[in-house]
Amino acid sequence: MEQLNKADNLHELVLAVQSCLEKSDVYFGHGTDNALDEAAWMASHVLGLAPDFDDDALSHPVTQKEKDTIAQMLEQRINKHVPLSYLINEAWFGGLPFYVDERVLIPRSPIAELIHAQFYPWVEAENVHRVLDLCTGSACIAIACAYAFPDALVDASDVSAEALAVAQMNVEKHELESRLQLFQSDLFNQIPPQRYDVIVSNPPYVDAEDMAALPAEYHNEPELGLAAGEQGLDLVIPMLRDAKDYLTKNGIMVIEVGNSAEALGQRFPHIPFVWMEFEYGGEGVFLLDARQISDYHDDFVAAAEELKA
Repeated sequence: MEQLNKADNLHELVLAVQSCLEKSDVYFGHGTDNALDEAAWMASHVLGLAPDFDDDALSHPVTQKEKDTIAQMLEQRINKHVPLSYLINEAWFGGLPFYVDERVLIPRSPIAELIHAQFYPWVEAENVHRVLDLCTGSACIAIACAYAFPDALVDASDVSAEALAVAQMNVEKHELESRLQLFQSDLFNQIPPQRYDVIVSNPPYVDAEDMAALPAEYHNEPELGLAAGEQGLDLVIPMLRDAKDYLTKNGIMVIEVGNSAEALGQRFPHIPFVWMEFEYGGEGVFLLDARQISDYHDDFVAAAEELKA
């Protein structure tokens, strides 16, 4: 921390924070993947600067109060492995800022890239009138969809009342109350009868083995948003079973399953999942259209029954 106390400007502060992080055993995976980027984000936030500050800002002076604040954050970050987003109550998704705290997962899904592209070529943007985001958490996916499809209505649901309280804060932050409705629902259970052109979800999908091996940072997140049974499919399979009644004729369903992609493929080897490719990194996201959801409905019903057994 000595180097931190000697910092006189943003440039020196970022280098000092980077050094502290690199000497620790923190894990990067909640918005950054390296110490320098996280140091720049932490420092710029404390100094009230944009996270994408330019070189001219590097000479910005640093006060002792700001250095003390950084020191307190580093103590939490290094000793308790609290992700930075929780320390500053902010995360970015699809170029948009969101409020986050320990009631929700920190946004990090590659689905943001698909939303930015308006799910092209699988749907035509002008034909998207309603979107549903299941397991919405902070509502980052739902809100990004509202921006991507400005003429569409968006519904979003989560089983957690605490998560929905955070989601409501973000809906208000982005002034989308007239177009985005939140539901407390266990998957589709409390969703009113409605047909959607796009159903999208980043549900809990971490299997039991991976849950046990997660870095400490992830254990600061709500387990309800991560754990999904022995194979990581406890939510995905019921979601696929029930989607048939909620998709429009030309609708699509996009779901992230992460490392559980292999288990899903083994469970349904005959189903032609379309696995998304991402320019900016990420994997484990598949797409099925309404016809496929209907054609393989019996398979999803049978698999859901097996889960109950």
